[in-house]
Amino acid sequence: MDDEVIVKGDKLILRGLKFHGFHGVKPEERTLGQKFLIDVDAWMDLHVAGKSDSISDTLSYTEIYRIVKEVMEGPAQNLLESVAHLIATTTLTKFSQISAVRVKVGKPHVAVHGSLDYLGVEIFRYRKVDV
Repeated sequence: MDDEVIVKGDKLILRGLKFHGFHGVKPEERTLGQKFLIDVDAWMDLHVAGKSDSISDTLSYTEIYRIVKEVMEGPAQNLLESVAHLIATTTLTKFSQISAVRVKVGKPHVAVHGSLDYLGVEIFRYRKVDV
C-alpha cells in the first residue's frame, strides 16, 4: 500500500504525546532515560460516528494513548524503529476497525552539535487484506 492510499479517509489523531523512557543503545539512555515525543495517526471509517454522535461508534483516543504509554514506559528497546513498530502493530492487533497506522517517535534531547527540534523515525503499518 502506498502513502497516497494510506492518507485518504478518516483518522484519529494523537499529537505531541510526551513520555520519559529508557529506550536506546547507550548505557546512559538505559539508566537515566530521556524524553520522547510521539505522534500517532490511526485510519478508520468515522462516518457512522459522525452521524450518530455516539462514542460506541468510534474508538476512544485514550485506548490508543494507553498502548503508546505501555510501550514507552515498558521494557526498554534498543531502537526507535522497534518502539514505533510495537506501538503500530499492537494498535492494529487490538483494534480491528483500524486499517492503517502511522507512528512517529522523536528524541528531542540528543547529543549532536547543532540546533534541532528532535531526531526520530516515522513508520506506516497497515492491515493486510486477503484478496
